[in-house]
Parts: sequence; structure tokens; C-alpha cells
Amino acid sequence: MRLALKILFLFFILVAGVSGAENIGPLELRSQATSGTEGILLTDLVTNKTDQALPKLILGPAPQIGRPVFFSRAQVNDLFTKKAPELACSNWTGADRIRITRATRILNQAMLSELLTSALQSEQVKDRGDLELRFTRPWSNLVVPDEPLSLKILEIPSSGVSPNFICRFELTAGGEAFGVFQQSLQAKVWKEVYVAHTHLQRGQLLREADLTLEKRDLLTNRDFLTNIPLDDPFIEFRENVPAGTLLTSRVLRLRAVVKRGRQVDAMFQDASLTISVRAEALEDGVPGQVVRLRNVQSRREFKGKVQDEQTVLVMF
Repeated sequence: MRLALKILFLFFILVAGVSGAENIGPLELRSQATSGTEGILLTDLVTNKTDQALPKLILGPAPQIGRPVFFSRAQVNDLFTKKAPELACSNWTGADRIRITRATRILNQAMLSELLTSALQSEQVKDRGDLELRFTRPWSNLVVPDEPLSLKILEIPSSGVSPNFICRFELTAGGEAFGVFQQSLQAKVWKEVYVAHTHLQRGQLLREADLTLEKRDLLTNRDFLTNIPLDDPFIEFRENVPAGTLLTSRVLRLRAVVKRGRQVDAMFQDASLTISVRAEALEDGVPGQVVRLRNVQSRREFKGKVQDEQTVLVMF
């Protein structure tokens, strides 16, 4: 008698537990579904025949690419019950079994080039110019997870981005790394630089030159100028520069404002005291340069720093 009462009591507990669960059916099982990196979601597998929203339940890990998994209707119901015991479905319809594959897409050469360019631009080239990449050999289309992709540079030559180099990188989707790859690349870094618009003469002042800005590949023109003092009255051309030639620091120099044999004002300053004497320059000098001088009266030699065409600051 006691055993019968215990069985009856357990039965009522079981019935009460089932009846207490919220019924969200009917649910229709699809025959095929795809899954993202997050995992296999209940909403991926079934269609709710009512207007009731389904909870976000992860029933299992996402399948690997190219390796589908299969669940029977009973297995889906069992996983659903374990994940959400407060819910129940008393009416299942649809397929008896579902095939679940990883959601994928194709990574083609254009997409990979964009990822590589972005990574190398931010990590290597930075603000030196605009990076342009070309593949030395074709890239074979790659099946990747249908998730936002990120690319991490693993190795490039110690010299950095160059006209021809090899780059090793890792691809990641949804926080999951799925491959390390290597690619031979050709690169150009475009930057607006100064170019002679017309023929420039040796000795011509920079501020009088006819210059233009053009985009040039800096990887093949390393000695370039992108920022020069165009209004500086003391910079001149060291040599003739043909039209269309890239302007480099090698073709420019400071013009000597103090000429050898010319007389200048040699000034000595100490607090409020200023002494000035006439002196003869013994060598040419540009602004800021220290030159030798000779006192016109005493014939004594000393040194001074060139200030401008008429003034040299005496140094002791």
C-alpha cells in the first residue's frame, strides 16, 4: 500500500512539472539549416507557427566547415528541453531529421587584397602615403565562415613594405582563427610630392620656381620632399632640374648671403651692451653658419654666426 502511494505521489509530481512548463508549440523542424560561429541556435532549426517569439537558445557548437551534423526531431526536442526546462513543445511538425552546415562565403582575391591593404596601411605604411597592392600569383578562392573577417600580419621582411615582398598572415572570423597563409605581393606607396613643372636653373631661388604636386610611388623614389619652405628667401637650386623631375633634398641648398671679401657688420651683444665693427668675410656663409672674419681696422681674425646679408653675430 505504501509503495503504491509513493508511486502515485511521484506521478503527480511529474505531471505537475510537465503541466507547469510553458507550451510554445507547434514548432516545425526544417530539413536544412546553417549555423554561425556562435553555435547552433534553436531559431536556425525551427519555424514557430504562432506569433510567440522563440528564445535564443544555443543547442550545440557550430559544425566545422565541410562537416555537416544531423539531428533527429527527437534529438532537437531533447536538447530544447535540457536547455529550457521551463518551456515545452507538445506539437512538432516538419522534417524527421535536419541537416546543419556551417554558414560560409567565398573570400576572393579582391576581398583579401582589401584586408591586406588595410592591415599593412595601418601597421606599416601609416601616414607615409596610400598603399597599393598587387598579387604576384593568383589567390585561390577560399571558403570562410560567414562572419566578419579580420586579418593579422604575422611576418614581413625586416625592411618592411617594399616593391616586392612576402607576407604571412592569419585570418580570423568571429574570434575563431581558421588559417595561416602566405602571399607574394608587389607594392606601391603613392604620395603627393613636388615636381618641377618647368626647367629650373642652377642658382634659381626656390620661392621663384614653377613647381607642381604630383602623386609618385615613394618606394621607388625614396629621396623625396613633401613639405618644403616655398617662401624661404635663402634656398636655391644646387643644379639644373629638368621639367617633370621629382624634387629632392639633393638639388637644394642654402644660398650664401655673406660672400667672401665683402664687408659686413660684426656685432657683439651682452645684455644691454651692443658693439658693432666693420669686418671682412673670409669665406662664404649661409644663415646660421659660422664663418671667419677679419676686423677691417685691427686686421684681427675672429668668428661669427651669419644672421643675414649684412649682419654677423660675433662669437667668443
